[in-house]
Amino acid sequence: MKTKRHPKTTNNKSADRVSESEGMHYEGNCIRPPPEAFSILLQVTLGCSHNKCTFCGTYKDKRFTIKDERIILGDILFASKHMRNQDRLFLMDGDALIIPQNRLLWILDKIHDHLPWVKGVGSYANTKSISRKSAEDLNALRTKGLDRIYLGVETGDDEIREKIHKGFTARFCAEMGQKIKSAGMHLTVMVLLGIAGVNKSLDHAKATGGLLSAMDPDHVAALTVIPVPGTPFWDQLERGDLELPDERGMLLEMREMLRHTKLRGGTFASNHSSNYLSLKVRLPEGKQEALDLIDAALGGRIGLKPEWMRAF
Repeated sequence: MKTKRHPKTTNNKSADRVSESEGMHYEGNCIRPPPEAFSILLQVTLGCSHNKCTFCGTYKDKRFTIKDERIILGDILFASKHMRNQDRLFLMDGDALIIPQNRLLWILDKIHDHLPWVKGVGSYANTKSISRKSAEDLNALRTKGLDRIYLGVETGDDEIREKIHKGFTARFCAEMGQKIKSAGMHLTVMVLLGIAGVNKSLDHAKATGGLLSAMDPDHVAALTVIPVPGTPFWDQLERGDLELPDERGMLLEMREMLRHTKLRGGTFASNHSSNYLSLKVRLPEGKQEALDLIDAALGGRIGLKPEWMRAF
């Protein structure tokens, strides 16, 4: 969707005088996590600050930039008039946490000023953006309302992380997840079933379970990778350099991952539309129940989602 361009401003006081826009300004592909389905979606950046992952084609249509303050404030003012029944807000696009601290605090202040009924704010983040925030920075953001972070972990296997251009080691990724939790923010992490291919499937599962255990997030969302045309990951599959596990292989991978995941009080879910089997359990008490459910699916006693119903 094309946006209405406003003159660029670097003066926060002049930005405060902008009038309400005629509608929310969204550019290019816009995504949000499933739990934010009923949130106000405020696009504060375009694209992803990393944008190198081989499997992802979401933000290839735009170059990463931080949106102009006038556009952001105009959208907040529009939401103040037309979105009064939505009590959460999600900052798009792929990595709003990368925004410099002062500007991000300004955005949160404007949300508080004009949308006082909003109870909390969520954002995607990546390892790099978390590393650039000090503990004091994160605490300040939490105080201003940023209370939920979504982090794409994908895998705990460093060999696979390098192949998919994820950046940083699994150990450093775990440290950044712990940093988010120490700031009092709710941490949801996403992992990808199938991303390692057939040959490394169980190694990936075991290593990812170890990473999740070290990070101890509040929620784990397991998604099944769906190849996107035009991405390097798609090209690997087309050349025959990589083979995806079949339905049974994906279930075995999820079982191995769950078996090695030890959370002190979080949830593990595969209820995303990309998965063949939907489950959601609380760990540690629900682990055996989940393993039994997967075993039932492996034994043919539970039906799997048909291919045509799966989507990323």
